[in-house]
Amino acid sequence: MFTGLIREFATVVSYQNSILSLKAKYRPNIGDSIAVNGVCLTVISLGVGTFGVELSSETRSIMAVKNLKGRVHIEPAMKLSERLEGHIVQGHVDCIGVIKTIQKNQNATNFYISYPKEFFKFIVPKGSIAIDGVSLTINEVMSEQFRLTIIPHTFTQTLFGEYRLNQEVNIETDMFARYIYHMIKGEKSLSWSDVDSMMARF
Repeated sequence: MFTGLIREFATVVSYQNSILSLKAKYRPNIGDSIAVNGVCLTVISLGVGTFGVELSSETRSIMAVKNLKGRVHIEPAMKLSERLEGHIVQGHVDCIGVIKTIQKNQNATNFYISYPKEFFKFIVPKGSIAIDGVSLTINEVMSEQFRLTIIPHTFTQTLFGEYRLNQEVNIETDMFARYIYHMIKGEKSLSWSDVDSMMARF
C-alpha cells in the first residue's frame, strides 16, 4: 500500500530487458515494494546509489513505459504505523491517460486528462485518483476526460511542473470505487441499507 505522497524524484539510469535501474537517495532492500510513477514494483538488485526493479509484460502493457526516462516519482510502501495523509493507493495502475489541456487558473493550474471510456464508472467527482502515483482530488468529470486542479506546492514538488500536452500518464482509480462496483455488479436492486453494509466492511 502507498499514500500517493511522492517522497523523492529518482533518475532513470537505464531501462532494458524489462529491468529498470534507478538512482536515488532512498536506499531500499532486496524484495521491498516501491512505487515508480505510481506502479508497484519489487526491488531485485542494489548498486552504489542505485537499485533495480523488474517490469512484467502485464505491467508494461498498462503503464506509460515511454516515461521511464529522466526523472520519475518514487514512493516506498507505507508502514502500518505511519499516518495516512493522501489516500489508499495500491500501485495497481488501471490505464493510461493523456493530458489534453493545461490551463492556468489564478494561483493553481487545471489539468484536463482523457481516459478510456470503460473506466468512467470508477471516476467520481470530488473522489480520489492517483496520477503517476500522486494522490489527487477529481474536481470535474466529463464523458471522456476529468479535471484536476494542481496547487503550486504539488506543481513544483512533482512532475506536474514538467508535464506537456499529449503526454501520457499512469492512472489508478479509487480502490473503493472499484471494489463497490465489483460487489454490486449483476445485482438487480440495491437498497441504502445494502450500501451502508458494504461501506461498513472497509
